[in-house]
Amino acid sequence: MKLSLLLFSCFILTAECFAQTHANQPAPVGFRSKDISAVDSIVNTFMRKYDVPGLSLVIAQRDTIKLVRTYGFADSAKKQPVDPDSRFRIASVSKPFTAAAIMQLIERGKLKLTDHIFGKGALLGTTYGSKPYTERVKAITVEHLLEHLGGGWGNSSEDPMFMHPEMNQAQLISWTLDNQPLGHEPGTNFEYSNFGYCLLGRVIEKVSGIKYADYVRKNILQPCGITTMEIGGNTLAERKPKEVLYYDKAENPYTMDQRRMDSHGGWIATPTDLVNFLTRVDKFPQQPDILKMETLTTMFTAPAVSPHYAKGWAVNSSNNYWHNGSLPGEQALAARINQNYCWAVMVNTRKEGDFARDLDELMWKVKGAIKQWP
Repeated sequence: MKLSLLLFSCFILTAECFAQTHANQPAPVGFRSKDISAVDSIVNTFMRKYDVPGLSLVIAQRDTIKLVRTYGFADSAKKQPVDPDSRFRIASVSKPFTAAAIMQLIERGKLKLTDHIFGKGALLGTTYGSKPYTERVKAITVEHLLEHLGGGWGNSSEDPMFMHPEMNQAQLISWTLDNQPLGHEPGTNFEYSNFGYCLLGRVIEKVSGIKYADYVRKNILQPCGITTMEIGGNTLAERKPKEVLYYDKAENPYTMDQRRMDSHGGWIATPTDLVNFLTRVDKFPQQPDILKMETLTTMFTAPAVSPHYAKGWAVNSSNNYWHNGSLPGEQALAARINQNYCWAVMVNTRKEGDFARDLDELMWKVKGAIKQWP
């Protein structure tokens, strides 16, 4: 990366879905027509290669949104086009929002990175589980969860967040603590953990006294001018206004508990929402950031044990920060590039192989195709 089986017949893709892959709006004012034609050609090639029903992208330069481009269908059967207000599930791109909320609470003196999560006197105390906590569990800190260094509960095999759909959030946390022992000492081993970010959502609730989504909406989204993000629904019947349909040949996108995934993968958003957030945490000077510079530096600094992931963000030696998200029927990417660019792209399908890598590569190609920015 440069920043680097349930078959559901109603959502099987056909060639008819992809007859329209040209842009859904005219060329934007201020750009050269040949540059925009090159962008559209690049996107068209990607969409046809992977049979993508709909795609939406946004690029900001110097903290100002310059390019908003949408393609294809939000609903293929109804020939409803994707437009700039179309909302997509963003999956794990939710994690940077949770990380920013945690860092803000630290900045406000409500938390410390070294605070422990479980045990007597810890943030969540003994609220969850029915068995005595192990020493490893009691050793987990806020920082460990932010950096996926909690010692286990990863998504490589038995991800707790995709088990026991009959359980609510509290029941699942208790079950995991009782039944999934940690395989490593906290702080010693990187294991990407959706469950860890579920716990961070509960920390935010405990410290703030309000629901996770309400805290993020008031303290992170509103200061960024974002009003359209919310936690998504689970079923097709719970599809939100302006939300796209999701298409997947391999898995049913509508059998997951989006609400239970809130702080690790539950938000829906537009690419503009993501870019408006990125431009307020990017350390670029044109717009004031919602966190202090030293807080941002801490958030974007990776530990030695896992130098490619900081606190809610993938990072690299070029000072690029990003996160991708992937669920059945969905792929998303949000990135801050150390050349004064922020961008986001979303599609309403997911494919095997190099799909995620090529979606990342697509945005670099789009940026490269624009030889003259307005």
